[in-house]
Amino acid sequence: MSTEVELEEKVGAKAKTDNGKNLIIYNDDFNSFDHVIESLVKVCKHEVIQAEQCTWIIHYNGKCAVKEGGMDSLLPMRRALSERGIDAKIH
Repeated sequence: MSTEVELEEKVGAKAKTDNGKNLIIYNDDFNSFDHVIESLVKVCKHEVIQAEQCTWIIHYNGKCAVKEGGMDSLLPMRRALSERGIDAKIH
């Protein structure tokens, strides 16, 4: 196997590992729309319109994947959202 092919395989495998997780927020009956929107903007660096759309998806579907990435980047966001009283999990 050539070095170039080996490098492509390693880079491809790493990309799948790093970006294979989703940060999911679940609906609840106590957080307001404004609180969730503000949290997505501050914690996940969403634009306001993106945060609003995610919040409506959470409301109607019960959950929404709000961010994709590796555990290193998603774990601090999950913790920050949990500290704000938002039910978030990484899958």
